[in-house]
Amino acid sequence: MEHTMQNTSYQNLIIGFGKAGKTLAGFLAKKGETVALVERSKERYGGTCINVACIPSKSLEYSARLSAAAGGDFAAKAERYRAAIAEKRRLTAMLREKNYAKVTGTGAVVIDGEASFVDAHTVRIVGADGEQTVTAEHIFINTGALPFVPPIEGAAESTHVYTSETMMELDALPEKLVIIGGGYIGLEFASYYANFGSSVAVVQDGDAFIPREDREIAERVRTQMEGRGIHILTGAKILRIEDGAAGANVIVQTSEGEKVLAANAILIATGRRPNIAALNLAAAGITVTERGAVAVDEHLRTNVPHIWAMGDVTGGMQFTYISLDDFRIVKDQLAGSGTRTTANRGAVPYSVFLDPPLSRVGMTEAQAEAAGFDVRILRLEVAAIPKAQVYKKPAGILKAIIDAKTDTILGAHFFCPESQEMINLMKMAIDHGITAAALGSAIYTHPTMSEALNDLFA
Repeated sequence: MEHTMQNTSYQNLIIGFGKAGKTLAGFLAKKGETVALVERSKERYGGTCINVACIPSKSLEYSARLSAAAGGDFAAKAERYRAAIAEKRRLTAMLREKNYAKVTGTGAVVIDGEASFVDAHTVRIVGADGEQTVTAEHIFINTGALPFVPPIEGAAESTHVYTSETMMELDALPEKLVIIGGGYIGLEFASYYANFGSSVAVVQDGDAFIPREDREIAERVRTQMEGRGIHILTGAKILRIEDGAAGANVIVQTSEGEKVLAANAILIATGRRPNIAALNLAAAGITVTERGAVAVDEHLRTNVPHIWAMGDVTGGMQFTYISLDDFRIVKDQLAGSGTRTTANRGAVPYSVFLDPPLSRVGMTEAQAEAAGFDVRILRLEVAAIPKAQVYKKPAGILKAIIDAKTDTILGAHFFCPESQEMINLMKMAIDHGITAAALGSAIYTHPTMSEALNDLFA
């Protein structure tokens, strides 16, 4: 008897169990619509953020700070690191289960397998149980991004090379860690591992350190990180990686000639690229951008009317809260006024979890000047904030860029403890036109980091 492939129909098919996808699945299922959510790995229920990115890395960041405060010899630090990795695994496993239960509890169906388009309404899903096809009226792509590993001689052969995802599975604390890439992920890992007790070197090819940031702030971050013993090499080209008996050597070309960096572990943190390779987008006629992302308009619609894309796969900002806002934009089209777009989501704050964290929203000083604003700059040294002294973290600076004509805030750059919380207030201020004077005269609780806004905006 001929085997016929199972074909099921749903009103909605969501490819990828990320933040936007899982939230949308729950919303549509609660409305009474049929929903299938496809995920190729049981280790990724809930998406990148909870499994291999924000949550596990911040669990390590927290454990690393505690370990740095505890001190001791390398063996004691290595043991605490091992415990931190175990705690990270416990946390992510718990969150995965919660995410799965939450989605299936709404009535949505989760299908384990890898999806690829057959045509604009049909998707083939290949999993451990064989393959099936699913047809759907609406399809939503939420497949995220994957670490990008550039072609480096010896990287593929080395047993000491990791990406940000695999690095967090490393049980043994590396004595010497070399990080290739000076972006936000690379710098966060540099900060964590320095706190855990590794000797850390960061190598980047560009001359400018964190080039997207305000130059004054970037300099402060670099000085502070170097003061913590993190070796930062800018304008350096990776020539090759060579494995030896006890570890590996990273050979780099600098302006002073070749340098050899010894490493027990090498982290390649050279960015993340949209995850589209397996989707067979061409079969559905979906347009892709030059940078290999799913092309979408401001409503997150692809060029195919019933197919949307959300989250990192669209090539935009790679933040889980952007993926959540992408859900709101799509939801507004399906069940609202259709007025929410990527263009009117307001200022987007972000934090880089260094020690202390660097948080930013809005323009840099150079961007504000280039845009023709009459710029007023406000600064406050973190050492002047009582709460920072309580934390014994007096290094850092708060900087605000103000429109001198209207007294509104154009940008805020906070390099201080708890800046990841303070920056959310600054987003509200920018979006709702709250003036510097209003922030400066507001009442804040004491002793807190936020009360520094009294002095910054005085």
